[in-house]
Amino acid sequence: MLDALLVVVTGFGAGVLSSTVGVASLLSFPVLVGLGLPPVAANVSNTLGLIPGGLGGVVGYRREVREAGPVARMIVLVCAVGAVAGAALLLGLPPGVFEAVVPYLILFTCALVGIQPRVAAWLRARHERRHGEQLAERRHMSPATTAFATLTGVYGGYFGAGAGVMMVAVLGIGTDLELRVVNGLKTLSLMVGNIVAGLIFVVVADPRWDVAVLLAVGSLVGGYVGARIGRVLPDAVFRWAVVAAGVVAALLLF
Repeated sequence: MLDALLVVVTGFGAGVLSSTVGVASLLSFPVLVGLGLPPVAANVSNTLGLIPGGLGGVVGYRREVREAGPVARMIVLVCAVGAVAGAALLLGLPPGVFEAVVPYLILFTCALVGIQPRVAAWLRARHERRHGEQLAERRHMSPATTAFATLTGVYGGYFGAGAGVMMVAVLGIGTDLELRVVNGLKTLSLMVGNIVAGLIFVVVADPRWDVAVLLAVGSLVGGYVGARIGRVLPDAVFRWAVVAAGVVAALLLF
């Protein structure tokens, strides 16, 4: 009973992290391994158990997701396609091919999140100098932003650690959407990735359904609560919370 309660509480905490800074597995995966699950079973059960957390988070961010309009629909598409490709790479490549560079990739995207306002201001000023007119607000994803979002989806399906941080960096630099909307889209992208990966894992792996269900109960509530927190966080607080969480994730992966 104590183990079951721990898994539910862990699911709640992971759901909150997923809807705020996007590093849910940083909490839940080590706890499952610590409870004695083999790493593969822990990974599969964790992915399935966090799906309701994503659903709760998207419900909490429903206003922001609706406000994003076509960007939200594109995120669903590219992350679904990317997650399938990432899962295929995971099943087809030898283990350890990509893991060595993951911490550096996460740190790089943390830096992008931190300097995003300056990058956006520089891009806008550069456009004004070259074209003599103000750059219109970017409310749609450009081909370059779509490509990077797809690559982030591939990464999420292959490895996943820090994928939320990467999506914040991609959308923060590639669009002019408010950070609360970007946070909602990040939560949506993680949910889509978990659903696709979870469906694949059900077919090719053997999840611990009791653990996944307990994790799901906690993550559903945590995801919604996290979204309520994320909606009211000041931009600067949210930005540096994402950076801090990404740095911690990278350090743990070295």
